[in-house]
Amino acid sequence: MKKVAILGRPNVGKSSLFNRLARARDAITSDMSGTTRDIKKRVVTISGNREFEIIDTGGIDDSSELFSIVKAQSLKAGRDADIIIYMVDGKNIPDEEDKELFYELQSQGKPLALVVNKIDNEKEEHTKFWDFLEFGADTTLAISVSHNRTMNAFYEWLEQYIPIKEEVTVEEEEIIVSNEEIEEGISINSFENDKDMKVAIIGRVNTGKSSLLNAILKEDRVVVSPVAGTTIDPIDEMIEYNEHKITFVDTAGIRRRSKIVGIEKYALGRTTDMLNSANIVLLVIDATVGVTELDERVAGLIEKHRLACLIVINKWDIKGDKTYEEIVEDTRYALKFLHYAPIITISAKSGQRVHKILDEMIKIYSRYKQRISTSRLNDIINLAQNRHHIPSHNGATVKIKFATQYQNKPPKIALICNRPDGLHFSYKRYLANVLREQFDFEGVPLDIIAKKRGERFEEEQI
Repeated sequence: MKKVAILGRPNVGKSSLFNRLARARDAITSDMSGTTRDIKKRVVTISGNREFEIIDTGGIDDSSELFSIVKAQSLKAGRDADIIIYMVDGKNIPDEEDKELFYELQSQGKPLALVVNKIDNEKEEHTKFWDFLEFGADTTLAISVSHNRTMNAFYEWLEQYIPIKEEVTVEEEEIIVSNEEIEEGISINSFENDKDMKVAIIGRVNTGKSSLLNAILKEDRVVVSPVAGTTIDPIDEMIEYNEHKITFVDTAGIRRRSKIVGIEKYALGRTTDMLNSANIVLLVIDATVGVTELDERVAGLIEKHRLACLIVINKWDIKGDKTYEEIVEDTRYALKFLHYAPIITISAKSGQRVHKILDEMIKIYSRYKQRISTSRLNDIINLAQNRHHIPSHNGATVKIKFATQYQNKPPKIALICNRPDGLHFSYKRYLANVLREQFDFEGVPLDIIAKKRGERFEEEQI
């Protein structure tokens, strides 16, 4: 698949073009220079059957140490791409730095277009646009992304270099399905073949989330700096590991609402949206600080979205004098509602124990999606009842007629009772503990509800 990178200095409209090609408001856009800091990627299709990966890069700027890091990553994305779009701001006169950058990219010998953005009308096209012809580019295009003006010429240029996607015929598709079913012995839509994981990395600002993602990927994929709030857009990256497709999302660090400024308000909303589609969360805690009140609030988002969780205590190499037992005990006490989540201590900077995270996540995901047979589930529930009988409710006997798992991711258990309201919370918690012992739900929230036959299910986390 062809890779198309959008490069340029800050605030020229790169993210706006990325959003238009992706047909979604995916990248955060604003008038503030340097809004985009990390590389953003999406697979998109144009002209119905031309598929490629579009890459949005941060603005190329040397005004600070942070933006120098952004510049280095943007230029690397250009070197790795097959096709380059270099964008400039048509409202301004041509800039010498733009020319130098353009010529550097031109020397790579790849398809390259100079795209002059913000040419909003014919008057500007007949005045300001012509100044940019002095770049001597093979292809110079005048467009306005925000007004969707003269975009057809841009698409026509791009189509020259994007091959038509080969379509699978109905007959070929049937053969593929047939072969998979024979080889696996199961339906291709079966639960066991679900090996796509979406992992959100979440935590307060400056806990090392971006460093952790870079350490897992074994490359500097995300901009890392001591500046709190460096990550703005959620950044996702997919890897394949042990036959699983794992998509990581590095979310913006969360801080107190009173401390949120400027474009960070968009970042907080994007972080919450990403949790709606995640399966597993890596909750990153700073070992040098411990669990703060804000960490508890961040953890509350995990509980709210019913997500599997691995608590990652980072910066273990500089944790101070506290022992492992003391830190784990303090973490468990502060995050009581994440009692099911395992804890791993790491150093993203040195790489200490980072390699264990992938294997741990796959184990957690297998528990998150597991489905227990109704017969086995009822055997355990009956065993638990024989061990400790259900207390009566106002003198009336409470009976569990049968149990069934009605959903997974997370596992959700329904207890069909004669008097659902009479099944005390403490007894449901007891049953949850028994189920955790028997079926290993480590890292996974468990929903148990009591209902009469035919009533709608409403979840209750245990």
